[in-house]
Amino acid sequence: MTPRQPDLSGRADAPLARREGPAWRRLVDASIRAIDGAVDGWMSSLLTEEFNARLARVPLSLGPAGVDPFGLDPQWTRYALASAAFLHRKYFRTEVHGAANVPSGRVLLIANHSGQVPIDGALIGATMFMDAEPPRITRAMVEVWSQTLPFVSMLFSRVGQVVGVPENARRLLEQGEALLVFPEGARGISKTFDKRYQLTDFGLGFMRLAIETETPIIPVAVIGGEEQYVSIANLDRVAKVLRVPSFPVMPQLLLPGGQLPLPTKYRIYFGDPLRFTGDPDDDDAVIEEKVWMVKATLQSMIHRGVKARRHVFW
Repeated sequence: MTPRQPDLSGRADAPLARREGPAWRRLVDASIRAIDGAVDGWMSSLLTEEFNARLARVPLSLGPAGVDPFGLDPQWTRYALASAAFLHRKYFRTEVHGAANVPSGRVLLIANHSGQVPIDGALIGATMFMDAEPPRITRAMVEVWSQTLPFVSMLFSRVGQVVGVPENARRLLEQGEALLVFPEGARGISKTFDKRYQLTDFGLGFMRLAIETETPIIPVAVIGGEEQYVSIANLDRVAKVLRVPSFPVMPQLLLPGGQLPLPTKYRIYFGDPLRFTGDPDDDDAVIEEKVWMVKATLQSMIHRGVKARRHVFW
């Protein structure tokens, strides 16, 4: 399929017949153009170059329906980027370190997971688009259970997120994408506060994938997410009944405005590339040794990041 760039420059050049349709249609089109203009202005004010120009540098393979093979819709993506930009630059005031370590071409971003809500993934995605060079749209592997949530499954696919199965990951890497993986999975995001910044067990799949596709691994340490929603316990039985990975107990939700995440200051550290060779079908014991190297590197980065920060909120 021949890549083509998305039309993200607004809708002022819409066909004359469409613009001269019913009044409600003209009103809707005018509202969309206004929203598009606001998004462009907001994003351009946060970037060192014009938003559309930066997004045009991201290659997308779009089909006749205007979406890529995994369902990514450029229009949805630009709105998602605007939302993530607000969180990234204004709400969490993210500090980014080592973005230049991310190579062009296919890459696996291996990050710690935390915060009860996957805001960390959105901020890594915002960083890859706004602070990395060249700008990238990050494809994250999401839990299979998320596809059972109303609207969420469609939202994830429209903004480029993909169900975390090996076939999808392999295809994305073959296309030269930047793939974000949280090897802790749901265990990481649902940690209680007493376990903050302590990595849980890693899955082995990402390492087999990296070896098979000869993809470099970039460890990504995220500091700040553990304090945005403080969980003191998980009600496993309730989670089982609701068929969700966890049911955290978060006292802050009982406070006025406590439903919003606390405005902690995020710090994101990109480590040096790690490359592994061997047989992707080796025994688990062999793969575990290589996974341990990635986990140890990431845990060390996390410890240094936590030690270096002056305060949780600034």
